[in-house]
Amino acid sequence: MVTKVPPRPVAPRRLLRLLLAAGVTATTMAAVPTAAQAAPPAEGDGKAGNTTLTVAVSQSVDSLSPFLAQKLVSTSLHRLAYEYLTNYDAKDAKPIPGLATEWKSSPDKLTWTYTIRKDSKWSDGKPATAEDAAWTFNKMMTDENAATANGSFTSNFKTVTAPDPQTLVIELKKPQATMTALDVPIVPKHVWEKVGDFSKFNNDQQFPIVGNGPFVITDFKVDQYIKLKPNKNFWRGAPKFDELVFKYYKDGDAAVAALQKGEVSFVPNLTPAQAAALKSVKNIKVNDAPGRRFFALATNPGAKAKDGKTFGNGHPALLDPAVRKALFLAVDRTTIVDKVFQGHAVEGEGYIPPRFDSYFWKPNAQQKLAYDPAKAEQLLDQAGYRKNGEGKRVGKDGKPLDFRILCHATDPNDKAIGKYLQEWWGKLGIGLKVECLDNVGDPWTKGDYDLAFDGWSVNPDPDYVLSIHTCGTLPATPKDTGATDNFICDQQFDALYAQQAVEYDAAKRADLVKQMQSRLYDTGYMNIMAYPNALEAYRTDQIRSITTMPEAAGNLWGQDGYWSWWSAVPAASSADSGSDGGSSTGVILGIGAAVVVVVGIGVLLGMKRRSTADDRE
Repeated sequence: MVTKVPPRPVAPRRLLRLLLAAGVTATTMAAVPTAAQAAPPAEGDGKAGNTTLTVAVSQSVDSLSPFLAQKLVSTSLHRLAYEYLTNYDAKDAKPIPGLATEWKSSPDKLTWTYTIRKDSKWSDGKPATAEDAAWTFNKMMTDENAATANGSFTSNFKTVTAPDPQTLVIELKKPQATMTALDVPIVPKHVWEKVGDFSKFNNDQQFPIVGNGPFVITDFKVDQYIKLKPNKNFWRGAPKFDELVFKYYKDGDAAVAALQKGEVSFVPNLTPAQAAALKSVKNIKVNDAPGRRFFALATNPGAKAKDGKTFGNGHPALLDPAVRKALFLAVDRTTIVDKVFQGHAVEGEGYIPPRFDSYFWKPNAQQKLAYDPAKAEQLLDQAGYRKNGEGKRVGKDGKPLDFRILCHATDPNDKAIGKYLQEWWGKLGIGLKVECLDNVGDPWTKGDYDLAFDGWSVNPDPDYVLSIHTCGTLPATPKDTGATDNFICDQQFDALYAQQAVEYDAAKRADLVKQMQSRLYDTGYMNIMAYPNALEAYRTDQIRSITTMPEAAGNLWGQDGYWSWWSAVPAASSADSGSDGGSSTGVILGIGAAVVVVVGIGVLLGMKRRSTADDRE
């Protein structure tokens, strides 16, 4: 969705750049960006002083290093600061040119050749070339620490070379279905080749950070904010705001209050109550659209490392499939959607949200674990977990079944659903302690949990969120940190993952992905409770227009690209055109470049951690 604005004249030089961008030659596999995406900001847009777009965030940054970052707030920053080989069209998420203008494969699909654009520069003025891309991928292939975040994309690469500045050649060991969806930020070789230990380098000591995306990260204060400036050399055209600031609010109500006062421009992850209250507030627009995330109940499968050693203190009863099945039979997902999300969500089924219709899967009637507490009681009885005289369900060792669930202290949905689980499971005779922490990452990576509230954002290509449940992502030893989400290691799932990874036929690959979801569902280690809507709001007297993804009924925060913040037009611009832009008063509040700091973004060094439910992409 794009808020429509009247057309404005384009200066000749800018028009020339627009025509060049629109005329990029690409293979039939590479679509040209839509006009709305490709058009740079019109010269002559008047601004009432400096304009700042301030985004309230609630999630801590795990790392500013693209090689380590996995959290949504971090990867969102990297989508703004670095180009990927390809991007996703805001209209329909199809692959479009990014750093590469076109790509083609050999007949056997084992060699891929990318043409690197000539008009991309690093923010320090040096040209961005194929050598930078080759160095990025080779580093990930040869240094396991550099492969922490995105190693699944390069594990099948045989060689990566740059025969010349505009040509990148990737040879594969076997076919790979993600070659037009390599979600890997390309970094400048001349900067990163100086880095020593990639496991400890968080890219947060020297600013501005050199990149070639639409924005440049200019400042960062631990537990305070992140600031970005437009990249004036960006090939699509510079963003229209003078500054973009991600400002941390631990408390969601405080972020909403700041939005109402005009202290921030945009707030994501609203509760239904907050959204309802904001709908009647002048100069605030609420966006409610199908999301790209799932909200899940994760069960500790017995944390272990690749070396075979187990660790953590997960409850042994949860290793019994009957117990896991019974617990989920006693989860009323309809109530969760109606009461917790108040209708701003869809009942959870498969692992991939319905927004991605090609890969969306749901269990059949015989397979589905519908809400049936009586059946859950029966299943536990049959499995030998009987109630004692006090009504407490006891294990085979005679001890009461009492579980713990990790809860994100900053997420009201976790807390609300936790209370329901206590009630529902309590009727089964099972106790539940809801442990709400500011940082659930430490006990999670140590395997010190029984259950946990989990959530990930899914990309148009589902490979990554599937890969985090494979055996290969387990930590090397109990002391290490892997890319695994929940320590799941299932040979049947792994075999299906390997098949889909090499399948180029879209329909056949989609079927394999659905089989993977079916297998994941049956293990009971990852139970999807809901697909929350993207519920967010922005000030129309600060943001005149902005692009959602998809353009028709899509989200603004956490996109598969940089369209929202790159496209955003300051409301002050509408005063010059004599139009309110359809959603603006034409008056921008005086936020300026300096930002008043309240609470902070904590940097957690070198490992994947979860501090809100929207962890990854």
